[in-house]
Amino acid sequence: MSYLKVSLKHLLFILLFLLLTGAVIYYFIPESPLPEGMPIDKLVINKSKRELIAYSNQRVVKRYFISLGRNPSGDKKFQGDSKTPEGRYFIDSKNPNGDYFMNLGISYPDRNDRIYAKRSGKNPGGDIKIHGLKNGFGFLRKFHRFTDWTNGCIGLTNKEIEELYEAVNIGTVIQINP
Repeated sequence: MSYLKVSLKHLLFILLFLLLTGAVIYYFIPESPLPEGMPIDKLVINKSKRELIAYSNQRVVKRYFISLGRNPSGDKKFQGDSKTPEGRYFIDSKNPNGDYFMNLGISYPDRNDRIYAKRSGKNPGGDIKIHGLKNGFGFLRKFHRFTDWTNGCIGLTNKEIEELYEAVNIGTVIQINP
């Protein structure tokens, strides 16, 4: 019986060690950067795959793993629903400052979004961004991807939003798919 207890303790220690080792490797393993000076002319987000695909001249140049709104299924309809919108929008602003590390503004709500919300007697919401981590939480880096944590925005690591911020111009098309 004591042999079994020792074996279980050892097994738990080994599993914990492997889990921690895997987490450290995941945290520190570098990801390939966006080629410097590469202009991004289209962004596609596939919500179900938690990916943002950056295009330059109709070629995929980089895929990013993202976090979404806390209620990711379905299209954003109203303020406070914590959903990420779906549809064709464009980047309408760039802000290097704010509560989150850098951001690219998304043109939600568009005319159809406003009409739908008005007919329902609700506010469509707005202020949807692609942004980095909340200021002071940059140390989380890739670990933010383990959960959907935004209020409807698209979350990236600080390093990722920094490179997109430089490569994306206002007016860039962004297609957000379910």
